[in-house]
Amino acid sequence: MCRSIKTLRRKDSPATPREIEEAALQFVRKVSGYRVPSKRNAEPFNAAVDQISAASRRLLIALES
Repeated sequence: MCRSIKTLRRKDSPATPREIEEAALQFVRKVSGYRVPSKRNAEPFNAAVDQISAASRRLLIALES
């Protein structure tokens, strides 16, 4: 597990959109091995961050119900 990824499911307050985005970015960085992707790889890198953010939001909503 990437140490800079925080636990987003908390009892006291829901995760903010920014926290979800930051966690997704850290995950994609870890998986891809890129801190900053090349111009050629920026589109798939950013798409992965968006998709993981969306999946994380759906998961957190589902777990709260």
